[in-house]
Amino acid sequence: MASDASSTDQSSAVEVDRDGYVGRITLARPEAMNTFSTALAQGLDDALRSLEEASDVRAIVVDGAGETFSAGIDLSEYDDHETESEYEEWVTRMEDPFHTVTEMRTPVIAAAHGHAAANGIGLVAACDLAVAAEGTKFGATAPKVGLFCMGPAVPLMKSLTRKRCLELLLTGDLIDAETALEWGLLNRVVPDGEHVTAAMALAETVAAKSPTAVQMGKAAFYEMVEREYGEALDYSNEQFAALCATDDAREGIEAFLRGDTLDADDWPER
Repeated sequence: MASDASSTDQSSAVEVDRDGYVGRITLARPEAMNTFSTALAQGLDDALRSLEEASDVRAIVVDGAGETFSAGIDLSEYDDHETESEYEEWVTRMEDPFHTVTEMRTPVIAAAHGHAAANGIGLVAACDLAVAAEGTKFGATAPKVGLFCMGPAVPLMKSLTRKRCLELLLTGDLIDAETALEWGLLNRVVPDGEHVTAAMALAETVAAKSPTAVQMGKAAFYEMVEREYGEALDYSNEQFAALCATDDAREGIEAFLRGDTLDADDWPER
């Protein structure tokens, strides 16, 4: 019975939808500012993995219900744990989606509004692309409650320069969307209320391209970014050669040479 209840909590903490080739995951705890409860973290991770397995999903948008994207970890769960090992197990569940996004071949786009704080800013940084509404505030706010955004620091240090990253982490202060764009955390800032529409449009642009090329390319990017320069180039040659041998490459190049472009529905089925 406990397992069934846990599954229900996870499914109610996120909402999953589909629009053509684009999957959409909505953090659905608006009454708690979409904070990462254990159920939400697990539900988000499960939803990402489920959409990754769907052969006709080519891009995913993650947004938040209510007035904010996510205000971090649900600290009401803090007293549920006592030992360091229990806290480590708890926070590991909170950070699982950060691992999953970068391990997935399907691109994931954050659509932020209101506040993206602590694990919220970490999720924005972990996503491959990010859009935010004007007025959105971003911060690694954990020092204000005696903690530190160690998990969010990992994707943040991949998105920002060291000085920018440490300014967020050490001060716990909030920055606005325009500053987040300037610093490299975001791809777009759009008018208030248009963040989901803009993120879906960006996702549809990605989904219209070769799904094989995009997925192989994303996987290669995350592999190459961790390698030494020369080794990364050698690896890129291997992956490019593998891509050249795919049906997507053959059909896409044939269409280009005859003066055509393939639409989203024209690519070979996987």
